[in-house]
Amino acid sequence: MAAELESVTRRFLEKDLSLWPTDSVASNRLGWLDVFNEIDLNELTNWANSVSYSRIILLGMGGSSLGPLVLGKALKSFGKSKRDLIVVDTTHPTTLREVDFEDALVIVSSKSGTTLEPNVLYAFARSKVINPKRFVAITDPDTALDRLAVSEGFERVFRNRADIGGRYSVLSHFGLVPAALVGYDLNEFLASARNLNYQEAVSLGIDLGNAVLAKKDKITLKVSETFRWVGLWLEQLLAESTGKNSTGCIPVPTTESEDSKDRFHVDVSIDSPLDLAGLFLKFEVATSIAGHILDIDPFNEPNVAESKANTNRVLEELPLPTLPTSSSSDLYPWLESSLKEGDYISIQAYLPFGQDDKLESLRRHIRDKFNSIAVTAGYGPRFLHSTGQLHKGGPNSVVCVQLVDNTPPKQQGIPGKNYDFATLIAAQSIGDYESLQAHSRRIIRIGVDDISDLIT
Repeated sequence: MAAELESVTRRFLEKDLSLWPTDSVASNRLGWLDVFNEIDLNELTNWANSVSYSRIILLGMGGSSLGPLVLGKALKSFGKSKRDLIVVDTTHPTTLREVDFEDALVIVSSKSGTTLEPNVLYAFARSKVINPKRFVAITDPDTALDRLAVSEGFERVFRNRADIGGRYSVLSHFGLVPAALVGYDLNEFLASARNLNYQEAVSLGIDLGNAVLAKKDKITLKVSETFRWVGLWLEQLLAESTGKNSTGCIPVPTTESEDSKDRFHVDVSIDSPLDLAGLFLKFEVATSIAGHILDIDPFNEPNVAESKANTNRVLEELPLPTLPTSSSSDLYPWLESSLKEGDYISIQAYLPFGQDDKLESLRRHIRDKFNSIAVTAGYGPRFLHSTGQLHKGGPNSVVCVQLVDNTPPKQQGIPGKNYDFATLIAAQSIGDYESLQAHSRRIIRIGVDDISDLIT
């Protein structure tokens, strides 16, 4: 075992592409191993210190939003933030109307520069903020967003290395720019990554892959309440990287101990926001190695585009189709009749932000009602860019509970579009519903007035 660990670690550090399938995109996805040693941290820090605004608003999805979200929440929980960071990664009009753009620098963050959500969020923000100097872009070189930012006269464009996938990008400009703006000392922050014990990270990856092979594929990620937001980032990384070819790690972030025979436990130990860089890199390495053990490509996301394509189709065929929608009282009888041994439940809430505690209470309630079954919960459309890959490409053990507004939310227009945000988020839920059905996934769609109505 020691010889295997040493061999795999060496091959990984040499960027040996034969660790992964021959059709892997790894040859253009390993920039995250080096990028944080290439960025001019002093220049970035000096620029961040020169910013006069008291708040930062980041518009993004998936890999460009969840890392910054964790960084901002962690520093604020320790009372050390220089500025508030508001991450906007939803299309729900109720949440968007609550965003206050006053005295804020707005970051538009998108690797491809063509992702629908950041683009419509930018159009919305631009209608509220007239001065282009209050905008910053983070994107790959020569994307549509890069060109837009230059032509519009943004304050700054940060061009990231193109050989980094979104979910592996937190230690690149996508994470370090927001980190500098909220007040991290970047050299201190990155010390834990630069001092990473790669053998420990590789060993964790081997254990994760072998756990899945041993039918313990529900990866229980126990985090402390202080760092509960880390679970969102870990869930995205593991689910989107390994959930394909009908296998994968099924991450279950929790602040409590959870146990059943199909669980593999990982205690996510962290004491300080400065430990986050090492934690990020450790799990990026571990996830890559889990892909090696499972003989999958941990750097692609073959099923993520499906729901996007379905959303676009639904929007092109307006008015919206009507889907069968059940009431709250239908949930538990449906679960009783649908669940099988080895399943997990995914709660998918196309609802306004700010209901995290209610969602967590519902998650725990369903878990306890069904004998410690693994249950995950997330907001749509956020999860479409992360765990959505697992739901379609992973094992057919997912039982999906889609939650939508019982009463359509008040409309909020999107400049330049012939539909509004209420229509968009409805189309996203419909597109995902249809994508899940196309993969023969079990799904129920429930209209809710209050998440608490489901806790019975």
